[in-house]
Amino acid sequence: MLHLYNSLSRQREALHTLEPGQVRLYVCGITVYDYCHLGHARFLVVFDMFVRYLRATGWQVRYVRNITDIDDKIIKRAAEIGQTPAAIAERFAEAMAEDEAALGLIAPDVEPRATGHVGEIIAMIERLIERGAAYVGDNGDVYYDVSTFDRYGALSGRRPAELRSGARIAVNEAKDDPLDFVLWKAAKPEEPSWDSPWGLGRPGWHIECSAMSTHCLGNSFDIHGGGLDLQFPHHENEIAQSEAATGQRYAGLWMHNGFVTVDDEKMSKSLGNFLTLREVLKQYDAESVRYFVLSTHYRSPLAYNAQAMDSASAALARLYTTLRDAPDAADNGIEIDPQANAEFRSRFHEAMEDDLNTPAAIAVLFDMARQANRAGDEDRARQAALASGLRELGATIGLLQQDPEFYLQSGDAEQGGLAAEAIETMIEQRRQARADRDFATADRIRDQLTEAGIALEDSPDGTKWRRGG
Repeated sequence: MLHLYNSLSRQREALHTLEPGQVRLYVCGITVYDYCHLGHARFLVVFDMFVRYLRATGWQVRYVRNITDIDDKIIKRAAEIGQTPAAIAERFAEAMAEDEAALGLIAPDVEPRATGHVGEIIAMIERLIERGAAYVGDNGDVYYDVSTFDRYGALSGRRPAELRSGARIAVNEAKDDPLDFVLWKAAKPEEPSWDSPWGLGRPGWHIECSAMSTHCLGNSFDIHGGGLDLQFPHHENEIAQSEAATGQRYAGLWMHNGFVTVDDEKMSKSLGNFLTLREVLKQYDAESVRYFVLSTHYRSPLAYNAQAMDSASAALARLYTTLRDAPDAADNGIEIDPQANAEFRSRFHEAMEDDLNTPAAIAVLFDMARQANRAGDEDRARQAALASGLRELGATIGLLQQDPEFYLQSGDAEQGGLAAEAIETMIEQRRQARADRDFATADRIRDQLTEAGIALEDSPDGTKWRRGG
């Protein structure tokens, strides 16, 4: 049975859902005011892996991931570059979709946008006011009254009294308590606004997710996910306002992925180590990025640096080399026993069912690859079976689904590396030099290819090559 760490209870729990065999999952998506960065890439890959694994193991999943397309950051960015907030949001929503496609992500079943759910947001705020959990400030903003929710702080482990200590209410705010947060912002000149019972205005950030998630999944659903940076105050506020509005438990289990560091420092524009996903994908292929993310447990910090990425690329190449060298069962008339990989399959799923322990699951893949390499020509049937198992298990987390030859030979040409045609020509020149017993020339060509990052593998069937040598 799948066990997951619940951030709310702070312990691993068996996954029990509201409807047997079905998972309703909401993941906080991206505020579209800039290009996706490396932190976004992590949560996108983590929850893509999670959904793939659930479906591969028989669960039906309704996967909802929102887009925040109205927010202070969007309005500020629009003012900086002289465009409307709607144009900024659309521009970067399209860029996000391009990045997700480049990363090979499966699309969520539903991708609601905040501006498409203003009606539901207003209705939820009205219920909160009716139930005494929200109030209209003197400035026209509507605030949630944190003092009315006695479980506030349960998710983050922060006590309201400690949060209030040293907190201050800004001069221009009309809220009663430093912890109260805005649900509806009164309109300001030249900002987007919608009509409401409290006058023209726009939603606060926190209420958007509560309205969209409950609209798409119901007042109660199974799992809410997102980055650790959202745990407080965003997710804490979501729980308070949602449960106050509906009178029901909001999400049964909370999942949070860890932070990303760049060269041992937290990624930040102010530190100059801010990396967009596009920048990373210019240097490394998308599957190497996925492998890099999954090689660390999703709740642990993820340390990005060139050495770690190079290691991830090299490790993935080793697995693809095994797949390339193994015979294809169908093409070679090899019948694979369904139980041939039973032990590996059991170990893989045991790792994954222990809070999605992808590093341990990937270690099983490498065990399979080593066994396949040892089998070699002496036991082609076993080698084919192990290669088939590698693909099968890799698919459950989104790995090893490309043609091995294509994967191993694609890559560096766009960054100034040798084109495939040039490599093939040099390999043929080397073959001819060896045939002519001109070993000095053959060695020189091999050295040139090695310096260009091309690894050669000689065999009785000829010479194979791959990048990353």
